[in-house]
Formats: sequence, structure tokens, C-alpha cells
Amino acid sequence: MKYRKLGNTNLDVSLICLGTMTYGEQNTQNEGFEQMDYSVEKGINFFDTAELYAIPPKSKTYGKTEEIIGNWFAQRKNRKKIILATKIAGPGLKWIRGGGSQFSTKSLEEALNNSLKRLKTDYIDLYQLHWPERNTNYFGDLNYEHDENEKQWNSFQSILKVFKKFVDQGKIRYIGLSNETPWGFTKFLQIAEQEKLPKVVSVQNPYSLVNRSYEIGMSEISLREKAGLLAYSPLAAGYLTGKYRNNQMPKNSRMDLFYQNYPRYHNERTYSAVDEYFNIANKYKISLTQLSQAFVNSRDFVTSNIIGATKMDQLKENIDSINISLDEKIIEEINLVHEKIPNPAP
Repeated sequence: MKYRKLGNTNLDVSLICLGTMTYGEQNTQNEGFEQMDYSVEKGINFFDTAELYAIPPKSKTYGKTEEIIGNWFAQRKNRKKIILATKIAGPGLKWIRGGGSQFSTKSLEEALNNSLKRLKTDYIDLYQLHWPERNTNYFGDLNYEHDENEKQWNSFQSILKVFKKFVDQGKIRYIGLSNETPWGFTKFLQIAEQEKLPKVVSVQNPYSLVNRSYEIGMSEISLREKAGLLAYSPLAAGYLTGKYRNNQMPKNSRMDLFYQNYPRYHNERTYSAVDEYFNIANKYKISLTQLSQAFVNSRDFVTSNIIGATKMDQLKENIDSINISLDEKIIEEINLVHEKIPNPAP
């Protein structure tokens, strides 16, 4: 395994992070335990979850993933070996504290304390805002439309002050963002420096061969401010495994079960790009999965690549990507495809 610093902290996190959002929906507790055991055996020390999980979000599975991880900690007695990241949900889901504003002092305290209970721990290493409260672009939105009359949202300063209290209490160690924009990222960093409040050490945004939008405005901030990317959806919800090529829909796949015709990925440009990357992988005799994962692993602004799997053979293939290096010739061919079909799945 390879390791990188989490932001400007002294924590070394594995370049491969275990994503857990399927635990409690597509994966049972026993299957989750098997994945976590195997990941630790392979040198992974970084797990990511969220109060929202399992995915897809439903009231009956809310918090299930954290509970499974907490049960694993209780049985394995190895909490200190794992750098644990979780997230507080943003607004919009009625079964989570009524669905409204989520980053008030009361909601932040309630969310954190409940996550700690489910995870059976007294501290979180990295506590993240899952998506913004304000009106902005995330989850594939492209056209920002400013609303002068949007509902009031909690100021970045007030959120950071609550986080400072959590840090002082020992309940969290560091803070991160998720599904954030360059403006939000910059403002959080600026206010933290001005007010001597906790600094953001990471941003969890989508990044893959079919969505390299992070490179445009966010990557420079990450490198200059030492607050790297935790890349999620590196396989574009499975499209970059090749299993959906030629209009295939494998039974019991995520798209088959939950997201048929999902517009973020189900479009001609994505299918065309996937075919081109598939040809590159074939040419160099590696799987499309490992080409895709190895590309994410190779980026200097990436702190960790969040993988996810429902089957053990998928998990093993994802983790083994750490051993694949892409030479300049392969990167050049990848970039030619990107120039021709840029960011088809934002």
C-alpha cells in the first residue's frame, strides 16, 4: 500500500480508501466485515462512511452503514488502527432532522453525537459536510442560477466555530468538505485562517476518467493549500468497469437495481468515452477497472481514492490497482480521449 498525508496533518492515510456505502443495502454485515478485514490486511487504514448511508438513501437504511462499522470496531477491537471519516448530510431529506437546514449548532451536535453512538467510538478522525446547504452546483448540476431570495443558510464562520468546539472536546480531529465548489472551498479556508478556526484538510468530490472537472478550479487550491481530494466514484458508478458497455445491464448491478437510465452517466458521450478507454486498457493488457483506478491514484492532488465494491473479487481488483503505474504514453492516450470527449459524466 502507498500512503499520503491528509492535508497539513501528521496523519498518513492509505492512497486507497475503503468506501462503505453499500453496507446495509447491497452488502450484509458479514460481507462488510469481510471487506474491512481484507482491506486492513492489504494495508488500508482509511475508511469513509456517512450518516446518510446505505445508498441509495432511504429512511429505513439511514445510519445502517455506520452501525455495521461500529459493530466491526466492537468485535475487532482495532479502532485506533483506522483513520475514520464520516459525514453529516446536507438539506433535502425529510427523514434526516426534518430535511431543512442541517448545519446549525443543534443539528451538527445531534448528527455528530448520533454518528459516534452508531460507530461505537468517542472520536471521528475526519468529519465532513456531505453537500452544501446553499444554492449551488453538486451531484452533476452544471448551470449555476443565482437566487437572491434563497433561504438563509448557516454561515461558514458559524459552522467552523461549532467544529472548533468539537475539536476542543476531542470528538473530531479534522474537518473536510464534500461536493463543494471552488468558491465554497476558498471561503472555508479564508475564514479559518482569519478567525484561527479549524482548517479544511480535504475535499471529497467525484473524480474519474469521465469526470475530470476537479482539475479545472479545485486542484490548484488543493495543492497550494494542502487540502487534497478524496476522490469518490472513480469508476463512475461502475461504468468504468465496462460492464454497461453495448447497452448491457447486468442483473443485480447498482444500475439494474436502483438507477436505470441515470442521466449523470447514461448518455452517448459517456458510452463513447468508456469504449475509448476500454480500447486503451486492452492495448496495454490491463483491465478497464485498473486503468481507471490507476489514473486516479496517479494524480498529485489526490490524497486518497475511495473505492467501493459489492463482491470480494471487485474489491481485490480495486485494491490491486495500487500496483499499476501508468507511463507517459498511456497518460498521453488518455488525455487525447479527454480532449475529444471532456467530462461526459460531471
